Amino acid sequence: MDIQERLTAFAMLGATWVMWLLVLLSIVGLAIILERAYYLFASRDDVAKLKADLLSRLRANDVEGARKRMQTSRSVEAQVVLAGLEAADDGAHSAEQRMQGQQSLARMNMERNLAFLGTVGNNAPFVGLAGTVIGIIRAFHELNETQGQVSAGLMAEVGEALVATLIGLLVALPAVAFFNFFSRVIKTRMMRADALGKEVLAYLQSKRRGTPDDAADAAAE
Repeated sequence: MDIQERLTAFAMLGATWVMWLLVLLSIVGLAIILERAYYLFASRDDVAKLKADLLSRLRANDVEGARKRMQTSRSVEAQVVLAGLEAADDGAHSAEQRMQGQQSLARMNMERNLAFLGTVGNNAPFVGLAGTVIGIIRAFHELNETQGQVSAGLMAEVGEALVATLIGLLVALPAVAFFNFFSRVIKTRMMRADALGKEVLAYLQSKRRGTPDDAADAAAE
């Protein structure tokens, strides 16, 4: 039996397994969407108020108060700032390195399992297409069995082929949409964290020069 015959024999098993695979991928994808949505929702904060509280404490030269305020927030932005404030005694360069490290960890935590979601979004249509090809092969086989006559079996095979394509698209579209949405949210939060981190660096650099109030005012503008 050559390769063509082997593939034909495999196709004759039907595309049901393709559909079940797509259903499984959709269930896993939905679980990831719900888990990531909860994580990002639970770790949000009012960044404008967080920034105002941070600057007010830095203007008062109250680094310890700024630390405590950041500890009360579950946001990524606060975690990055807190990493810098905890290294404040070591200087601006050390604080910057700590914040960059925390940003990397924060991004990794926020992007967890998103690669799977993106993979499903990009490849589910191709999985559905595989089911379509299998359905078409079975339809041609049925057409040959009926001597070219249209039969209920033939229409069933064609219908199965089209359904496989539809399911692939239905699985892919939400996965792509939520992957793009989550990616945008993560990018925005990382930019906000970077902006708050620069406020801390401005304070530490001005403190080294002996003018913390002036630097904090400049950063607020």
